[in-house]
Amino acid sequence: MFMGEYHRNLDDKGRLIIPADFRKQIGDKMIFTKGMDGCIFGYTQEAWRKIQAKLAHLPLTKRNARKFTRLFYSGAMESEFDKQGRVNLTTTLKQHAELKKECVIVGVSDRIEIWSLKNWESFEEEANSNYDDIAENLDDIEL
Repeated sequence: MFMGEYHRNLDDKGRLIIPADFRKQIGDKMIFTKGMDGCIFGYTQEAWRKIQAKLAHLPLTKRNARKFTRLFYSGAMESEFDKQGRVNLTTTLKQHAELKKECVIVGVSDRIEIWSLKNWESFEEEANSNYDDIAENLDDIEL
């Protein structure tokens, strides 16, 4: 399970160091794709297979299902870590998440998320101001 928040910078070649704690759980490769809310989702190979199985059951006759799967898969890439634990994300993914230099890597259960610092701070500010309301409106969870 992934959890925690890590601040990293893209290097001059656009590579990003994934935290060692995460790499221990991931293995040699990770699949990255366009995430929601302006971030990048990163999945282990096992988690990616589960996502693929779920997406395979979406009805081809539904326009939004087709749109979502196109965007989700077209942005996807498999990446191996180099010796320093870095990944080289595609230009498409970096543009999607507005990554320039400062990044935030967040563990979210079965995936990691990569955010630009600016977008993460905006999300966090808005979500923190409504944290209790958000929790109260979750129907099927009790902490």
